[in-house]
Formats: sequence, C-alpha cells, structure tokens
Amino acid sequence: MKQILRALYISIIGNGILAAAKLLVGFVSGSFAVVSDGIDSASDVAVSVVMIVTARIMERKPNKKYVYGYAKAESIATKILSMLIFFAGAEMFISALEHLFSDTPSVMPEPIAIYVTLFSIIGKLLLSIYQTAAGKKLGSSMLVANGVNMRTDMITSLSVLVGLFFSFVLNIPVLDSVTAILVSCFIVRSSIKIFMDSNIELMDGVKDVSVYQKIFDALHKVQGVGNPHRVRSRSIGGKYMITLDVEADGNMTLWQAHTLANQVEQSIRDSIPEVYDIVVHIEPFGTHPEEVFGIKGQHQDTDKS
Repeated sequence: MKQILRALYISIIGNGILAAAKLLVGFVSGSFAVVSDGIDSASDVAVSVVMIVTARIMERKPNKKYVYGYAKAESIATKILSMLIFFAGAEMFISALEHLFSDTPSVMPEPIAIYVTLFSIIGKLLLSIYQTAAGKKLGSSMLVANGVNMRTDMITSLSVLVGLFFSFVLNIPVLDSVTAILVSCFIVRSSIKIFMDSNIELMDGVKDVSVYQKIFDALHKVQGVGNPHRVRSRSIGGKYMITLDVEADGNMTLWQAHTLANQVEQSIRDSIPEVYDIVVHIEPFGTHPEEVFGIKGQHQDTDKS
C-alpha cells in the first residue's frame, strides 16, 4: 500500500505541475484549447486525490457492518469522479462554444502555447509509463487504470498540438476554439464511460465474462468433481468474489469433501490470480435442482467410484 500511495503522490505532483503550466500559459497566450487541456490535467489531480482517500478506506478491515470489507469504496469514488470530470468538460464546452460564436474577433494564440503542449505530451508519456509499470508490479488495478488514463490524456494533448499547429500554419485562430470544443467533448465522453463502467461492480457484475470459462477450465483440472452449476462471480475492488456448486461422490467423508473443495479453490486461484474469495458448495451427483441464478458449465466426466 505504501508503494501504491507513493505512485499516486507522484501522479498528483506531475499532473499538478502540468495543470498549472497549461492553465497559466493557456490564459496568457489566449488559447482555449490549452486551457481545456489544463482542466483535464486538473481533473487528473482530483482523480489521484480521491484514489488516495479511497485507498485509505479500502485498507480498513471487515467488520460486522461491512463483512466484505471496504473494497467497493473504489466504485463509489469512481462515480463521484466521473461526475466531477463531466461538469468540468461541460463547462469547458460551453465556454469554448461562446468564444467561437462571440462577436469579439478571434486572436491568434501565442507560440508559447505550442511549447507547453509539447511539455505536456512528454510529461503525460512518462507518467503513463510509470503508473502502468507500478500497477502491474504491485497488482493494483487502480494504478493500471490511472496509467491508461494518462495515455489517453497524452492523445488529448496531441490533438491540441495539431490544432495549434494548423492555427499558425493556416492563420485561422478560430481553429483553437474548435479544438477546445473537440477536447471538451472527449472529456465528457470519457466521464460517461467511467460512470457506466462503475455500474458493473455496483450491480455485482463482471467486466470480463471470460472469467467463467477460466473457472470451468480450472474445474476440469480437478479429479472427482463435475457438473459445475450456480457459478456466480462479482467484482469487489477489482477482484473476483466467486461462488459455485459442483457435484461429487456422495459417499465420501467430510474430510475428503473438504479436501476436494480446497483443490477446486486452489485450481481456480491458480488460473485467476485476481480473486477476493471463493465459496465452493459440494453436492452428491445428480441432486442439484434447477436454478435461475448463476451460470452452468458443460458436464464433465469424472470418476464416481
């Protein structure tokens, strides 16, 4: 957790410097596109701050009120962030639109706007590489997602750079406002995507449904069990909470059934590292009722003797 927090603090410092530079230069140079890019970087600072607060909350141990712990605080925080990003992008869109249709003549941005945008692209690239590498090393989905977000921001800065370049080449200052509108639309679109993605965990779903095939493949590696059914998986803090029923020999001892359940659990953990917890229910062959919940796997041949 200390390493995750350190990576997030670096994200705050890096994005804070980029946001301050772009907002300052954007206002001084008269470039709405650079200002919008600066707002995007400022929202990344807010994202990292909320991530730090969320990480602290997620550290709390389960209790009687929250028996599954506090890992879903990440989804709640993501909802809040998506709304903040949405309103920031919407405000930028309205401002750029008003500037585009204003009676005031458009003024060509100063060349310094290009330099700060180049600085932003390099900074975002370095932050993206660092956050993604740290996330993979520490197994943190938050950091990996933050790294992907940085890479997206780099593309945004590239679009701003292209807009500025053509503004100077074609001597059409209005292109700066057009670029700002496009960037603000991209920010709003990203906020909506973040909002919708967070619904999956809050609705007890999974983003990658191929996890079920991985579960069935893991079960096929265990001798003595078959007919997996009522297989359910949901996300908790980026990890999987898995519940499933399997059939086995009804004449085995309790100790044998317990050992077999442990083998099933370990096989799944070996196939799916991102596991929060697993609950395995063993039933005698041919006794399971038809259920409406969960997913049923294909019947597999087992040794019933």
